Order: sequence, then structure tokens, then C-alpha cells
Amino acid sequence: MREISAFDVIGPIMVGPSSSHTAGALKIAKIASKLARGKITGVKFRLYGSFAKTYSGHGTDRALLAGILGMETDDPNIRNSFEIAKERGVDFAFELDQSDSYFHPNTVEMTVTYDGGELFLRGSSLGGGEVEITNINGTDISFSGRYNAILIYQKDVPGVVAYISKIFEIYGINIAFMQVYRDGDKAYSIVEIDGTPSDDFIAEIEKNQAIISARYYHIAG
Repeated sequence: MREISAFDVIGPIMVGPSSSHTAGALKIAKIASKLARGKITGVKFRLYGSFAKTYSGHGTDRALLAGILGMETDDPNIRNSFEIAKERGVDFAFELDQSDSYFHPNTVEMTVTYDGGELFLRGSSLGGGEVEITNINGTDISFSGRYNAILIYQKDVPGVVAYISKIFEIYGINIAFMQVYRDGDKAYSIVEIDGTPSDDFIAEIEKNQAIISARYYHIAG
């Protein structure tokens, strides 16, 4: 059983009326923005359950877009995310699904278009700013976003995980949790870490030809 922290009780420092519908939504979208391998030009959100029913009144729509734009949960510009997205040339649209689905009530799917490609991500807001990412590009995963993490997309070939682990050892970065999710000839490695990697750490990870991309996800604060 995990310990309950003050953060769990009080919730995140944020702009908006609801940690589930604003802070959590923003966090999910920000993870998607980190995974995009180029400048984001558009995003389509599909909202389920409670998100679909109350998204406008609770500011879920603005929070999601703010996450795509890279904002933090306490950024006062969240309320202006529509206008800022238009200024940056980021197209956006929202679709609602209020049917009974098998997803968590506060679930969003997003398709992010960026220079050179497209990213699909599904995530749920669990309350108190807690989230779970459950699918990336059709691969079912489980990522909480509670820790700083390195999100690695790779070819599923022998030696890649050993290479990744070796780079962590060389740079003196402690691995808190590591999970590998296979999907055909590709895989995702999600490595949650203690501390913060140096600027050249990601570049070192990507030197291996079997690594398609590596992205650092940082917990604010």
C-alpha cells in the first residue's frame, strides 16, 4: 500500500476549479506534447464520460490545450489557451463521446499532428492531479507520470534494454521503475528515475541506432 502524501490530500497548485478536470487533463496533454517528435501543428481531442459532459464548464478543454502548449498547472495563461494556440498556428478540435464506455469516466484520447508525423495517446485523470496514460500509438501501457521519466521508443531487438541500462549507469542516474511494452517489432521503455538527467543524456541514449526517440518528462516543482 503506497503512502498518502500532503499532495494527495491538498491536490496540485493549479488554475481551474477541479484537479480532475483541469490539472489532470493538462498533465495528460503535456505528456503527449513531450512525446511529439516535432513542432505541434494540430490536435484532435476525443472526450469520454464526465470529461465529455462537463468539459466546458470545468475548463477541461482549455486545460487540455494548455498542456499541448507546454504550460504548467499554475500558469495563468491556461484560460487563454485557445487564443494562444491560434497565435502559434496550432489547430484544435474536440469530439464528445457520452456513451457508456469501458474507459475511466475522465478519459481523453488525442491525436497530435506534428512536423513529420502523428501521435495517438489515451489517458485518464484519476483525481488530485493524478493521471494514468494507458495507450500510446496503439500500444497499451501504464504510466502514472508521478516521477521524472525517460520515455523511449525503440526497435524491439536484442541488446537495447541492456544499452539503455548501461547509459543510466554511466551517467549515475538511479532507475526507480522500468517497464517495457512490446508491440510487434517496436517497443516502449518507460524509465521513471530519481533526480534530473544532464542535457547530453538524451542525446547519448539516441546514439544507438535501435532507439527511435527518447523524451524526458519532468515533474514541475
